[in-house]
Amino acid sequence: MTDAPLDAARRGNEAAFGQLVGPYRRELHAHAYRMLGSVVDAEDAVQDAMLSAWRGLASLEGRSSVRSWLYRITTNASLKLIEPRPKRVLPIDYGPAADPHKGPSEPLLESVWLEPFPDERHGVDTLPASPEAVYEQREAVELAFTAALQHLPPQQRAVLILRDVLALSAREVAETLQITPDAVDSTLRRARKTVADRLPGPSQQATLRSVEDAQLRGIVNRFVAAWESSNVDAVVALLADDVRLAMPPLPSWFSGRDAVATFLRGWPLSAGSRWQLVPLRVNGQLAFGGYTWNEPSHMYLPNCLNVLTLHGSEIQEMTAFLGSDAFRQTGLPDQLPS
Repeated sequence: MTDAPLDAARRGNEAAFGQLVGPYRRELHAHAYRMLGSVVDAEDAVQDAMLSAWRGLASLEGRSSVRSWLYRITTNASLKLIEPRPKRVLPIDYGPAADPHKGPSEPLLESVWLEPFPDERHGVDTLPASPEAVYEQREAVELAFTAALQHLPPQQRAVLILRDVLALSAREVAETLQITPDAVDSTLRRARKTVADRLPGPSQQATLRSVEDAQLRGIVNRFVAAWESSNVDAVVALLADDVRLAMPPLPSWFSGRDAVATFLRGWPLSAGSRWQLVPLRVNGQLAFGGYTWNEPSHMYLPNCLNVLTLHGSEIQEMTAFLGSDAFRQTGLPDQLPS
């Protein structure tokens, strides 16, 4: 990029500023999401970062690239938002498994839940890959990885993302966080251990690559057919023995094939239920927008955004984000005809 947009932006040209920062907004949003575990909070962080960047154009020196400068500002904007807000978690991290015979509990009113990240909408596929990165870009928005990040203290979280996802040097990270390179290295070691202890196994990207395309299409088609026909036995046939089902914002979750089957029969796939599913990708994983029939409107309306975690060709985990809020970030329609 020439210096023309930067020079014009420094003279107060807002269009030039938009040209300068526009190519990076989507990847900055993904970065802020990893930091905060919330799409909405990430939008706030990026908005604050853009305002700070506009006001601080004079601090953009020739030795700093626009991209690294914006990452520095967005990281610090995210760190400011972390402190006053509760840690984002999944129900599995919140409490023990529930009794499926009792059904789901009431949702929590406080915003403590990790939010889904519809990668097709937010452009995670367009992010540049770095051979020095420990985690690839799509892998670094997976539910398990993002949830593990939320258990790190803010500075450890920032260091691990900047070093292992974005592949910044220890010196660049030290400048961003105003600490020493030695502190970066020691912080990174602690963060890596915590995240490694919390990750369940191979990433979903590795798992999806290990499954042939035809087999993956078969899983999708069988799941849609089973769910839309409320065929619990057919759904259960796709599940691992130790499958887990969680439904944020409900704190209750269920563990094991029998418990999940009992819950499905008693509630979402009970007699008379009518569903339509729309496949998509969320957090780099297989997912389905689930719509249920609404008799007054004679339409299918949003019910849940169900993100699947696979182990081989079996479904290891279903995380169904309930409510229309989960749909707003996906670009899915707000209703489907019969």
